[in-house]
Formats: sequence, structure tokens, C-alpha cells
Amino acid sequence: MLDFMTIAKALADRNRVRVLLALRERDLCVCQIIELLRLAPSTVSKHMWILRQARLVQGRKEGRWAYYSLADERAPAAAREAVAWVGRSLSDCPEILEDAVRLSAILQLTPEELCRTGGN
Repeated sequence: MLDFMTIAKALADRNRVRVLLALRERDLCVCQIIELLRLAPSTVSKHMWILRQARLVQGRKEGRWAYYSLADERAPAAAREAVAWVGRSLSDCPEILEDAVRLSAILQLTPEELCRTGGN
């Protein structure tokens, strides 16, 4: 029951769902997620913590950069199924399609460039 409740809480926020869908195709640096969501770093950090607690995403450090990816086969089945359900349910959502276009532009910059310029 605890896993279910933690996953449900994580999915109860629009920005966390947007992150899950942005991570479908690739790992993202936290600065790329910040730019996509247009939120303060501390807010994004809190969202990512909640997603990690639910085991919907996993993180890794590469030097000074923090990267996130979707849960892999080591995550509980409920987490993997939740990620799949979100993807199936919202793949045609206009906001998610807009995010994909925006993310494509964000990915033109390296994390170094993005963090240095603030995405501008």
C-alpha cells in the first residue's frame, strides 16, 4: 500500500508528470529539466526528490552534473507500470507535445551552455 500511495502522490502534480514524459526518450540533466519546467532550481529539486522516493526516476552524478532517467527494471513493478500508464494516457496531450518541441530546442545546448546562460 505504501508504494501505491507514494506513486499516487508523485503523479498528482502536473510538473512531475511533465518530467516523466520528458524522460521517455533520454536522460536529462537537472538544468535541462529546470529550463523545461521554467521553475526555480529548489522547486525542481523537490519535484525530483518526490519522483525518486516513488522510484519512478533514478538519478546519477557525472562530474558536477546531475542526470535523471526513468526507472529501470530494478524498480518495483508498480513504478514501471505507472510510468507506462502515464505515457499511454498523455502522449497526445497538447501540453506534452509543446514540451517536446521546447525540449528539442533545449537539447541544442549542452548542460554547460545551458547552466552558464540560464537557457537564454
